[in-house]
Amino acid sequence: MSQVIDFLSNTKGRNRLSLSDILTYTYLLLGTFIMFGPVIWLVMSSFKPVTELNRFPPRLLPYQQTMIEVAGYDDPLPLWDVTLEDGSVQRMAEVSHFSVAYELIDPNNPTMEPETFRRNNLKIVEEVRFSFANYIDGVQSFDFFTYLTNSVIITVFATILTLLVNSMAAFSLSKYKYAGRDAFFIVMISTLMVPLSVILVPAFLVVQSVGWLDSLIGVIIPGAATPTGVFLLRQYMLTIPDELIDAARIDGASEWRIYAQVIIPLAAPALAVLTIFSVMWRWNDFLWPLIVLQSSDNYTLQVGLNAFRGDLQTQFHLILAMTVLTLLPITVVFAFLQKYITTGIATSGMK
Repeated sequence: MSQVIDFLSNTKGRNRLSLSDILTYTYLLLGTFIMFGPVIWLVMSSFKPVTELNRFPPRLLPYQQTMIEVAGYDDPLPLWDVTLEDGSVQRMAEVSHFSVAYELIDPNNPTMEPETFRRNNLKIVEEVRFSFANYIDGVQSFDFFTYLTNSVIITVFATILTLLVNSMAAFSLSKYKYAGRDAFFIVMISTLMVPLSVILVPAFLVVQSVGWLDSLIGVIIPGAATPTGVFLLRQYMLTIPDELIDAARIDGASEWRIYAQVIIPLAAPALAVLTIFSVMWRWNDFLWPLIVLQSSDNYTLQVGLNAFRGDLQTQFHLILAMTVLTLLPITVVFAFLQKYITTGIATSGMK
């Protein structure tokens, strides 16, 4: 029995792995695959042509037909493996094809007359090739840089406004004592249970009445105060000693100075976490900008991507490529601020 317990325990200082180590590594690898598998598939699929996207069963890597330069032809010709009548296989280049009939030549003898073969005698020659055609066509197919500018403006200003409003509300709810403070906080947190679809029409009517319809400010202002952000910052600010605030007041600091020079620097980890959340919320928001923004000059990237979805055909190869481009800013922000995530969430009570 003792040997079994020793085997199941950690084998610190030994060369072999215990059963618990193997289970732990397996669990971590499985979690990593589940989290990053779809992202890897998205990136790989963004380099695939339409024919490869429609292929079944699907393949992870972007395979494309091998092309070869042949003397006497301006453009590269696709390669096929041809099964001849004697059962041998010869690699030939396609000159043209009509329905199921393909005209092929020997690339080593380009002056020969093309021979005609049926499709069932041909096997495509493929190679892994990362082509940026989807990205080039996607950027050229719609006003990418205008939509990118609008998305950056909305994300930056909405994030700044969210940090300002939420931090002031959290400062009040965590460091001031007044009647109804706890009740107000409970009511605010309760709004998390209200889905967006319930307030969509009233919010639209308010934006329309103040003249913010079809403008970027109509997307920025309505979502400035978020109960999630207030809760996160309040829980973090509760860990800041009240003695620091009292000492600042004794030194003659105003409440605004205490907020700007004491609370904000100490709450930097929680603010970094909220910055990441806010950037993700604003950058990936689709429904509210789709309702508020009506002219294409004000579209964000997420709304602009909707242009690739037609009534009869959806250009998935362009959608995938543009989706990868829209993920890059989020990845950059996360890379710069990820070191604050653990600290900020662990000390703010978020789970």
